[in-house]
Amino acid sequence: MFDKKTNIAAQEAFGEAVNSGNLDAFDDLIAPDSIDHDPAPGQAPGPAGFKGFFTDMRTAFPDLRVNVETLVADDDQVAFAYTLTGTHTGPFQGHDATGKSIEVRGVQISKFTDNKMSERWGSSDELGIMTQLGLIAG
Repeated sequence: MFDKKTNIAAQEAFGEAVNSGNLDAFDDLIAPDSIDHDPAPGQAPGPAGFKGFFTDMRTAFPDLRVNVETLVADDDQVAFAYTLTGTHTGPFQGHDATGKSIEVRGVQISKFTDNKMSERWGSSDELGIMTQLGLIAG
C-alpha cells in the first residue's frame, strides 16, 4: 500500500530527527533491511547505519541542520534538495575541529515500503565541506 502523504511525513520526521539529534526515531522511520545505495565509508546497514553516520556528523557539527529547499513525491518515493549547515567543533573524518562553518547542497531520493524508508540514494557536496573547512585547497 502506497501513501504519498504518509511517506512525506516520514521523510520530514527523518529530517527532524537529524536536526534535533533524536536519532532513535530512525527505528520507526527506516526499515530494518533498508538499503543505502550511497553509504558513507564503513556505514552499517539499516537504521543502525543511519544512527552511526548522523551521530558522527552531529559530533563533528553539533548545530547540524538539514533545510529542505524543494520536495517532490510520487506514490512510493520522496525526492528533495537540501542545504546542509553546521559549525565544525568536533572530530570529522580524522580531522580536529576547525571552528569553521559549512553550507553545502545535496539531494536525496528515498523509497518507502509500508511507510518506512526501504532504499536511499543521495549525495552531499563532500568536496565543498572539505574545502570550506580548509582541509583541502579549493
